[in-house]
Amino acid sequence: MQERREKQQGGLGGWIAGRAGRWDLSGQDETTLQRQKFFWNLLVDYWFRMEIDGWENIGKPPTLLVGIHSGAPFVWDAWTVGLQWWRRFGPERTLHGTAHDALMAIPGFGRYFRAMGVLPAAPDAIATALAEGRDVALWPGGEVDSLRPFSERDQANLAGRKGFVKMAIRAGVPIVPIATVGGADAMPVLIRGDKLARTLQLDRLLRLKVFPLAISLPWGIAPAALPQFPLPAKIRTRFMPAVELDHDPARADDEEYVECKYREVQDSIQRGMDALARKRALPVFG
Repeated sequence: MQERREKQQGGLGGWIAGRAGRWDLSGQDETTLQRQKFFWNLLVDYWFRMEIDGWENIGKPPTLLVGIHSGAPFVWDAWTVGLQWWRRFGPERTLHGTAHDALMAIPGFGRYFRAMGVLPAAPDAIATALAEGRDVALWPGGEVDSLRPFSERDQANLAGRKGFVKMAIRAGVPIVPIATVGGADAMPVLIRGDKLARTLQLDRLLRLKVFPLAISLPWGIAPAALPQFPLPAKIRTRFMPAVELDHDPARADDEEYVECKYREVQDSIQRGMDALARKRALPVFG
């Protein structure tokens, strides 16, 4: 797979695709998780004061979980879901998160992501994991979703990317929507930077459609991609009832059906976000 992707994309894009394409299903490195749990426990329980519910909506594996996230490239509200899953199920039931090729390709970052069980957000990796009976969490909106402006922080945005519905149909698995609010408070995005991304040709080079500016520590107002420490936030997350699918493979080619299920998932996430947002005690960090 790696060689095929490198042939299809030359230069920087080919290098990124090649590095990101190196994945396996060995799952999380339990030793790494045990060493880091004190840091993550402090971050999740005290800095983010995370609340999570809806566990009754998680059925037997495999399941495709689909949600929204904030603050790329750090997406704290995605990492915290992974930690809470590990707390609940331990090594007996690994949740494979997914990440953008550009993140998986960064030396050091990519190695760490793989140790945490993260897969590249590529159809072959996700389909293989589901076929092996693994649970997978996917954030289809990518950078469009995770870097949405603060004014849109409570809006579910899957960016019109419907491939996850087709994958779930072909894999014969349900989709569990993940609703979450508060993650955007950890790094408020001021502007999305769509025009700047086009000017810098980031879409062609890195498959990035935005180049946002955000408020972050210790930089103040700066490009969102800089290394940073999150602002304190109150993250609330909910697993919504599963969206069941017709698993006749032909349905994956039925655009009307795929669109309907895409809307059902996105609307479910939005309902959950609306309910969680109403629980805020403070307009920001609440």
